[in-house]
Amino acid sequence: MRIVITAFMSLDGVVQAPGGPDEDTDGGFAHGGWSHRYFDEKVVGGAFDEALSEAGALLFGRRTWQVMAAAWPGRAGDPFADRMNAIPKYVVSGTLGGDELTWQNTTAIPGDEAVARLRELRAAEGDDLLVMGSATLARALLHEDMVDELRLILMPVILGGGKTIFPGDGGLHGFELVSATTSPKGAQVCTFRPAAAADEH
Repeated sequence: MRIVITAFMSLDGVVQAPGGPDEDTDGGFAHGGWSHRYFDEKVVGGAFDEALSEAGALLFGRRTWQVMAAAWPGRAGDPFADRMNAIPKYVVSGTLGGDELTWQNTTAIPGDEAVARLRELRAAEGDDLLVMGSATLARALLHEDMVDELRLILMPVILGGGKTIFPGDGGLHGFELVSATTSPKGAQVCTFRPAAAADEH
């Protein structure tokens, strides 16, 4: 299973709270919902449709899973929501109890076992393991060189600080641009793969 990260991202690399004002206010972040003005159904929406259609399972950190689990079950009835609800889901968390895993088809992975368990999943046969949001988890996966593809929806805005998916470990991680599409509202949907993997395609 390839691990694919997809994320809304500002020009200064921020991925925090693209969806709404109360999504994640950690650190006093005041720009929640910043992605909406640049969203279009065809290019940006299409990128998420494509990523979800190619996924065999979804992978979340705890906070993102809780936000999604509170939202998607109530949206049943359209194809994207139905797919989100039906697809297998993994959540990396050291605190969620079994009785809290209310979103259907969710399996918890304890935080201290995450790297080993995700290496096992990545080595198994199957479609993509898709990470949406989950900045802390995405940063850890990049640090461990466990990301097979980055699909970044770059928005033409600078947010001046906030959470990022990029490791601050001083390590060099080479990627190559595989494709880029510009939306009518100025967002760029960019697909990157690790340089060695990109050379093979």
